[in-house]
Amino acid sequence: MSSVSQELKDTSVASSKWLDAHYDPVANLYTFSSCIALSDLHGDGENKLVAGDLGTGVCNMKLKVYHGTGLLSESTLLDLPTGMVSFLMDLHEPRTPAIAVASGPFIYVYKNLRPYFKFTLPSLEVNPLEQDVWSQAKEDMIDPMTLKEMLEGLRFLMLEPQEMEDFVLLHKEQPIRRQTVITCIGTLKKNMADEDAVSCLVIGTENGDVYILDPEAFTILYKMSLPSTPNLMDVTGQFDVEFRITVACRNGNIYILRRDSPKPKYCIELSSHPVGLVRMGKNVVVGCSHETLHGYTQKGKKLWTAYLPAPVTTMALMDLPTRGFQAVLVGLANCEVHMYRDKNLVSTIKTPDVVTSICFGRYGREDGTLIMTTKGGGLIVKILKRTAVFEDRDSAPGPPIAQSIRLNVPKKTKLYVDQTLRERENAVAMHRAFQMDLSRLRLAAARAYVKALESSLTPMSASLTEPLKMNAVVQGLGPSFKLTLNIQNTAACRPVMNLAISFLYDENLYSMRTAFFKIPLLVPGLNYPIDTFVECLSDKGISDIIKVFVLREGKSAPLLTAHINMPVSEGLALN
Repeated sequence: MSSVSQELKDTSVASSKWLDAHYDPVANLYTFSSCIALSDLHGDGENKLVAGDLGTGVCNMKLKVYHGTGLLSESTLLDLPTGMVSFLMDLHEPRTPAIAVASGPFIYVYKNLRPYFKFTLPSLEVNPLEQDVWSQAKEDMIDPMTLKEMLEGLRFLMLEPQEMEDFVLLHKEQPIRRQTVITCIGTLKKNMADEDAVSCLVIGTENGDVYILDPEAFTILYKMSLPSTPNLMDVTGQFDVEFRITVACRNGNIYILRRDSPKPKYCIELSSHPVGLVRMGKNVVVGCSHETLHGYTQKGKKLWTAYLPAPVTTMALMDLPTRGFQAVLVGLANCEVHMYRDKNLVSTIKTPDVVTSICFGRYGREDGTLIMTTKGGGLIVKILKRTAVFEDRDSAPGPPIAQSIRLNVPKKTKLYVDQTLRERENAVAMHRAFQMDLSRLRLAAARAYVKALESSLTPMSASLTEPLKMNAVVQGLGPSFKLTLNIQNTAACRPVMNLAISFLYDENLYSMRTAFFKIPLLVPGLNYPIDTFVECLSDKGISDIIKVFVLREGKSAPLLTAHINMPVSEGLALN
């Protein structure tokens, strides 16, 4: 089969897994994956598509809401959006999520698609020298040209001389502020992992800070610092329990932040700048600018590398809980979307234009909906067929590319050569010593097993005539404990009769209401619970073992023996 025929066959197989629900090449929607979300805005069980439209980059920035194949509503945004998330901010009924749009130093929160709250980042500390210079200019102690020279020395002001006087007159009476901007945004569950739990906002800023905001008061709950500006973020966990924030920064590194430290816990150094970041289970998948896809553990250990046919434009997670299926969707500059499960390419989707944003989830009432926007402003909606099956093997033809990469085999050290010579010269003696140690280990294990059978120390009887099984459960905090024994006859059809249960314990430490039981009959297959109560007599915080014996009339050796490790009493007996 020719390569062209094979490619056509692979494309037809991939397209057969998706239904083409909608394609509008002139939807006039320009956005990225960080500014698109699926959310049940009205609490009616139907998810809407919410997108922060970048417009021309200067004007026409809008917050658009799509329902089905049509535009439901749109609101004007004051500035270019850098990120957008949907989150539940309170427990009030009905449970309708809010939309948070990050733009410049502000977060605009919309509730019911109406402006609800505006959060402003705290101002940064102003350079004291600059503050002093402007204070002198305000009091007319220095002229505009002197101000310009002093600020140029600080590299804070670069203006032409003819513009200086008007600039100083305009700004010298205003207070000096140093403001940063938001570069990325995410959500973190507050104290519960449920899908409808209240979430906190997590934002990364231009000066390398990460803030966690309270969902109701919008105050800063926690602040962390990074050595570089974050541009991609993935958040998992709960704020009140444990959380992990994975951040890709502009210095080409990925940092992992945890609750117990305001500084990064782990650092992943990449060979090129990251352009996409997706968490898949406990691993992190990173798309880099050098047309590669890397998989790392959450501690920074590299797992695999996949080589791509074109640069990465966007990435998103494909999570289908109903099927227990997860994959990474990678949009490429060659008008393709690749689906990777670990390092295996499981499917390829052809698109009419370069994809700039990807979002997978529940849209309307369909769980498996793939939504993509294109470079030309188009909108693509595909629905995963219920009969679609993805194989866990690489669909790329030919041998894997990693096979052609030479391994970096280390040089043989003198220690390695000496060990090799020693093993060659003493191979017979080493083998005999290994066999001797193995035989001794087997003998010790056999003796311990026979001893356990002879003393009936196992939880199951070795007798063929009385096949019994027993386990014990201790309940209570103390000083009174409830001890329950569950005894079962594991024979197929033969009952066991005339049994007795006896307890052996330290009478100075414990007392039992009933220390001896008689069992006239055990029917096969039934579980017989036997309850008794144990009283701890000591207040010194010590505990001991209570031995349980299952006896048969006429036999001196017990059928079963169990040692119960009693817990330490957390209370005192009342006289």
